[in-house]
Amino acid sequence: MQAPHRVFILALACAVGLAVLGSTAAAQDADGRQWTAPRTEYGHPDIQGRWSNSFLTPLVRPEGQGPTLTLEEAVQLEQGALGRLADSFEPLDPNRPAPEATTNPGGYDRFYVDSGDRIVIVNGEPRTSFITRPANGRLPELTEEGKRRRAAQAAYGKQHGEYDHPELLPLPERCLVPLGPRTGPPMFDAGYNNNYYIVQNEDHIAIMVEQFRSARIIRLGDGPRLPDHIRPWHGDSRGHWEGDTLVVETTNLHPLQHDVQQSVFANELDRRTGNRVSKEMKVIERFTRVDEDTLLYDFTVDDPVIYTEPWGGEIPMWRLNEQMYEYACHEANYGMFNILRGARYQERQAAETDGQEP
Repeated sequence: MQAPHRVFILALACAVGLAVLGSTAAAQDADGRQWTAPRTEYGHPDIQGRWSNSFLTPLVRPEGQGPTLTLEEAVQLEQGALGRLADSFEPLDPNRPAPEATTNPGGYDRFYVDSGDRIVIVNGEPRTSFITRPANGRLPELTEEGKRRRAAQAAYGKQHGEYDHPELLPLPERCLVPLGPRTGPPMFDAGYNNNYYIVQNEDHIAIMVEQFRSARIIRLGDGPRLPDHIRPWHGDSRGHWEGDTLVVETTNLHPLQHDVQQSVFANELDRRTGNRVSKEMKVIERFTRVDEDTLLYDFTVDDPVIYTEPWGGEIPMWRLNEQMYEYACHEANYGMFNILRGARYQERQAAETDGQEP
């Protein structure tokens, strides 16, 4: 859960032209003095603490929009989000009629869902998308091989029922990786639990995401990489410092990691049929502490087998001054068991209706 963001903060940021710079960790305070990132005992910029990347801004730029919003448009979007949040706290009518019976029991209401209430601002510009590379703010076209693989994956999926066996369930439902690309790389918001806890020492950095027990361990320095056949969830991340910026290169990503099925909480990446990466995929991330409460996150995804060009963008993660809580999800929990058991029950009911033996 997060405290509501106030629209006047966005207006103030735009008015003063808040500078979020990707190559330096220096900014200026209200008195014009230069801000310098604090250091750890090892001399590195201190990026530790709790951060969030929850935003109204989408990953992919909507068709027909330019790269930025006007101040008025941004304020209007934020006010709308805050209004919807306020409405969700209104008491329910105790005399309302019962809802119509459906096969869908529904899900969380807005109280539990955190879809963000602020617009991304970088270099004083309210952005229309996380993606800024390519310049159109959208995912690149697929290569011919990428199209072939996506078609083959989609055709394979049609051979089975959605709940035929455990391996067909989305990875989050199996409690293997968080819902959506929260943990990454790259890291995006996805419905709720868009919060991160970062700790660091001399030769390692750990990024724990609030959902599940997921944590990325980033090794610093020039140690050996994992062999090609070892592909853990979230890949093999190796980092180094370039000035005040932490640069992380991740390889050995598991091909299934991004093959998350459609979900009410998923972002644009999850809605692409058969969204599997290739073994050639590499992600470059840059973390720069640009002021006391902002950690600029820059990402570049390079998968030459799937995409015709690399793509990437920027997300100014903001300091979270609240607690993070355990999500406590584990593989083979009762949720997955009940999903499969319910599917078998429906199959028996259908067989009985048709006068057949189950």
